[in-house]
Parts: sequence; C-alpha cells; structure tokens
Amino acid sequence: MLLNTIDITHMLSLLSFNRDEPMLFTSGLFWILFLVFLPLYALIKSRRKQMMLFVIAFSLYFFYKSSGWFFLLLVATSFIDWWVGQFIDSSKNRTERRIALTVSMVLSLGVLLFFKYSNFFMINFESLIGGNFQPLDLIMPVGVSFYTFRTISYVVDIYKGKIQPVDDYIDYLFFLSYFPCLVAGPIVRARDFMPQLQQNKPATREMIYGGLFLVMLGILKKAVFADYIAQYNNIAFGNPTGYTGFELLMAVLGFTMQIYCDFSGYSDMAIGLGGIMGFNLGINFDYPYRSLNVTEFWHRWHISLSTWLRDYIYIPLGGNRKGKVRQHFNLMVTMLLGGLWHGAAWTFVVWGAGHGIALCIHKLCKPWLDKIPGNPVTRVVSWLMTFTFVVMLWIFFRANTFQAAGQVISGIFTDFEWAYLRVFIERRLTWCLMLAIIFGLHFVPRRVWDKLRDRFVAAPWVVKLLIFIVLIQLVLQFASATVQPFLYSRF
Repeated sequence: MLLNTIDITHMLSLLSFNRDEPMLFTSGLFWILFLVFLPLYALIKSRRKQMMLFVIAFSLYFFYKSSGWFFLLLVATSFIDWWVGQFIDSSKNRTERRIALTVSMVLSLGVLLFFKYSNFFMINFESLIGGNFQPLDLIMPVGVSFYTFRTISYVVDIYKGKIQPVDDYIDYLFFLSYFPCLVAGPIVRARDFMPQLQQNKPATREMIYGGLFLVMLGILKKAVFADYIAQYNNIAFGNPTGYTGFELLMAVLGFTMQIYCDFSGYSDMAIGLGGIMGFNLGINFDYPYRSLNVTEFWHRWHISLSTWLRDYIYIPLGGNRKGKVRQHFNLMVTMLLGGLWHGAAWTFVVWGAGHGIALCIHKLCKPWLDKIPGNPVTRVVSWLMTFTFVVMLWIFFRANTFQAAGQVISGIFTDFEWAYLRVFIERRLTWCLMLAIIFGLHFVPRRVWDKLRDRFVAAPWVVKLLIFIVLIQLVLQFASATVQPFLYSRF
C-alpha cells in the first residue's frame, strides 16, 4: 500500500509544474506524452470539434508544464482578443473600433511589459535616483512574447480589414494555444493558420514523414550540435579575461553557430510537429549565414519575426513612403524595439541598434552597390563583411554585461595569436569538427536537403527506424549533464 502511494506521489510530482524543469521539446516527458497523444489525435482528426478540444487540452497542459498556472493568462488573453475581434468587425463606429483596438493592445502589451520588463525599468530608474532596488521575483510565462505577437497581429489585421474574425472562440483558442508554436514560435498568423484549421485536411504521407524528418533534424541541431558547442561557449563568456584572444574568437564563432542550431533546431521541430499533425507552419530560417548583406540576413533569419516587425511596426510608422530620412528613422525604431524584444537588457538594445545602423547604411549605399559587378570575388567579399559584422554583434547578444562584451572584444583584438590554433584543435577536436560541420552544411544547396527529405519519406520503415536509432545514440553520446533550455524560450 505504501509503495503504491509512493508511486502515485512520484507520478503526480512528475506531471505537475516544476519551475526548475519546464517541459520543452527536449524533455523526455514531452515525447512520451506526444507518443500517447499522436494516435488519439489521428483517430479523431476527421471530427473537427473533438480534435480541437483534444489538442487544446494537450496544449494547455503543455503550457502548464512549462509555466504553471500562467496557462490561465493565455486563456484570458485569447477570450478578450477574440471578443475584441468580434466587436471591431461588427462596429461601424470608427471611434469605437479604435478604442477596442487600443484596449486590446494595452492589455496584451501590458502583460508582456509587466513580466518581461518590470525589473529592467525599475533597475534603470533606481540607478538614476541612486536607490537600492531589489528585483522582483517574477516568473515570466514561457513564450509570452510569441503568443502576444500572434494575438496582436490577429486584432490588427481585423481592424485593417485584412481578415475576418473567427466566429467560434474554440477555433481561436486552438490557434493561440497550439503547442508547436507556443514556446518559441514560429509567429504564425491567423490568416495563414485558420484556413488550414477550417479545411481540416488529413495529413498526407509527405507531410507526416517530411515532418518527422524535420523533427529529427531539429533534434540533431539542438540536442547534439548546439548543446555540445554551448559548453565551451558558456565557460569562455563566463570568464573572458581568463582566455586568449584566439580562444575568445572561437567562443564567439561557437555561439554564432550555437544560436543558429538552437533556434533553427527548435523551429524545425515545431514545423515538423505541425506537419505530422497536418498543418503547414511555413519556413522560419533560410540559411541566414549565406547572406551577402544585412538586409538579406534579415530576410533569412527568424523570418516570422522579421516579417512581423516589418508589417506591424516598420510599415505603420511609414516604411519607405515618407522619404529617406524618415525611412532610416523607421528602420532604427523597428530594430531597437526588435532588440529590446529579445531581452530586457541594454546589450540587446545595442545589438538591435547595430543591425538598424547597418540596414540604414545598406539602404543608403544600395544605388552604388548595385553598380558593382556580381562576380565571385565581390560575392565572397560581401559575404565575409556581412558574416563578420553579424558575428561581432552576437557578442552583445550573448554577453550579460557591457563589461563582459568589452572584455571579449578587447581580448580578440589585443591578445590574438594564431599559434593557439594547433593546440586548440588538439584539445577540442570534437568541438572544432562540429563547428566545421555546421558551417559547411550551411552552404549545402536547398535542393540537396529537399532530395534527402524526399528519400527519407520514400524509405522503408526499417530504414527510418535505423536513422532514428542512430540519432538517439548521438544524443546520448553528446548529451550534457542537464537538459539545456532553448535560448529563445526566454524571449
């Protein structure tokens, strides 16, 4: 009897929210639950209402395991904005529509600002008046930035007449709580997602196994490459004065590849899970480190965020319709807000400002740049300049303070010796090989990846199983001591 009680207590503890162990796609518990969820989902997929209620229940439990009782905040937000959307569409009074839109924006952004930026604003205020502020012990709901942006786009699109409101609240709750997009995007918009939900087409073989291919690729990127590379990066950035310039440069290059594998790996898993369930969630990364200029980089990096910033901040500010000076101002405001969105710290603001300045310079110089012949030499030079710029700005993104960022930059430029190359490779051979593989795969043409996916889809189940077993073995071989959270789950 006592043993049974202990087993039940342990099970309840495992299934309850644990602040120190939020459930993410890298959690073993998630995949156990998903394997139970998937066959039940397949059985009721054709019964739309039952399917939606089942997925909503799973999504809200997923959010509960990630953020505790804050899943109720998501439910409240979804109901308010669904009702606001209905009201905006039905009202003929322009003032009433504006008030409703304003209320929705204030509530959505108010929640985001409170949880994400309260301590940031208070600490900066206290530093101005010389106080001694103790940060509030706030638990930020996982993915609050992502679902806030999705609900804002929904209400704004209704206000502008780009979409019709969702008639059934359950449909909207399904959209906003959909678990593949909940923690770290992609920021899928209602106008792209709702038609798929309404049609409720069965998932094709290509979608299911293509989705599985993406999930496995995402696990490889995150659980093998990103987490392994992160171990050295964390040590070096944690004590930059204890490392030579060469070692610091390798840590910066390591973080450059780490953040790509971490976030694009998550996106691959989310998009793949969506495909397995019969939903197309789009593309969120398009080989960004191939870019030949900063503008192209932002067309390839975190596409769902960059297009959101363009459509809901840059264009409403006037875009490029009000002259060059105003265009550059709009770019700077957009990128500053984009930097601050990533984290409540001035280092993120500097990161965003750096990209904003680079975008302005590129726009300003574009008439002259377009006259330069597009031969291999100029393409290599353009790529090298862009890649170097992006890499150096990642220092501010990764460093916790300006002092740490300054120490990393100073070390690279004042204490750099190529003589450390051989020793570094000898001591960290696996790390270097992983870095080289990630960098090299970045330049594999998309058609090659498409062919690999198609061959995986067509392969017998035995081959798929063998590939999966190899992947699990790699994860176990290179796993760190603890499950590493996704970097973007903080945002």
